[in-house]
Amino acid sequence: MKTPIATAFGSFGYGWQQLWKYFLHLFLIAVILGVLNAPVMPGPFGDEGPFHSGGFVVFNLFIAAYSLLVLPIIKYGGDWLYLRYMRDESPNIADIFNGFKKGYLNIVLANLLVFAICGIGFVLFIVPGLIFACRLSFVSYLVMDKGFDPVAAIEKSWNMTRGHGWRIFGMYLLGIPLVLCGFFLLIVGALFALMWIGTAFASLYHAVDLEDQARLNQNGVTA
Repeated sequence: MKTPIATAFGSFGYGWQQLWKYFLHLFLIAVILGVLNAPVMPGPFGDEGPFHSGGFVVFNLFIAAYSLLVLPIIKYGGDWLYLRYMRDESPNIADIFNGFKKGYLNIVLANLLVFAICGIGFVLFIVPGLIFACRLSFVSYLVMDKGFDPVAAIEKSWNMTRGHGWRIFGMYLLGIPLVLCGFFLLIVGALFALMWIGTAFASLYHAVDLEDQARLNQNGVTA
């Protein structure tokens, strides 16, 4: 498969192809994402543990600030690098931190806006939240790849995913057993599953973006 196809199996297939082609690069990105996500992962103490006691209010505030102001930059940067490898580009791994130098505010605000929209959707009976999560799944790529501001990225993602909502939902569902199987194969297996899922979603965006550009070119519109 030489080019991505805008289907669930086509995306996982192209993602699989690119995963092995750039395995060490993507593995390093996954490790960086895993390490930097570690501070916000559930701790071993549960809700009643010391990290949830009054004496650790400052610690919890730090985690909240980290989740809001740092983690989205890394996550969006990781998505961007995955996309560039799907395009057979040769990015510098250090570009995962590029958001701290360029577009920082757009990333933070876009992440907040997506979280708020999906959160409201889940409060309103879950199903709207799932719809919003699927239709806004391209926001990180659009902010990093096209330089869109938060509102423009959300509007564009909504338009680009029209007709692909069920496909994206199916990809999320398929990702669940992949990660579970990965955990049965220890942590490395779960990391590999997350890498494959990351390549699949980047491949889907790449395929839809190519279709979008071709349609605009056919209509004589400059993207």
